[in-house]
Amino acid sequence: MVADRREVFRRYLRAAAPAVLARFPEELRPEIYALSFRIWRIDYDERHPYVAIGYNTEAQYELEKRHGDPGEARWNYACWLLDGFEMLGNVPEDPAGAPLYVEEVKELGIWFDGDRDDEEGAVETERDLLGLHFADASIDLARHLHESGEVERLFGRPLPVVVFDMDCPGWEIEATEAANPPELIEEFLAWQRAAEEV
Repeated sequence: MVADRREVFRRYLRAAAPAVLARFPEELRPEIYALSFRIWRIDYDERHPYVAIGYNTEAQYELEKRHGDPGEARWNYACWLLDGFEMLGNVPEDPAGAPLYVEEVKELGIWFDGDRDDEEGAVETERDLLGLHFADASIDLARHLHESGEVERLFGRPLPVVVFDMDCPGWEIEATEAANPPELIEEFLAWQRAAEEV
């Protein structure tokens, strides 16, 4: 029963995301080398999460690599295009997804009302659960886009999906590994391992 409740929002993401990808500018598609799933939240409130579905391009990489390490320019999201992408989640920009998300997390019992301060720690636990729930749904979405063939259909080739949350530095390794077939992220992981050794 709980798994069924969790699936409503996931099904919505799976249905909505291909249309987001299809709206990427046609002229940029040949130079897109990676998709980006930037997880964030309105005003740092876990009740209002979203995933901004974007990309990085060879042109952006060329621009950034002139300023330093080519591996960092290619795989560190801080060097990537981050603004102007469509968002899915509990945000005004997603009027279809927002109520589905709220309904789902309320049914799962992880929603909380009121402010963010709670001496008993209950709100903190629910905040953590909300964050985990949304991260899991975003990773699932990336996996689905690969498994369904949508990425290859829209771009003519498979592309890695780098999943990250700027509030959780380092988590992008675990998230991106979970979101992609291993062969798509070999270069990403090699750079991450090399960066850890420095």
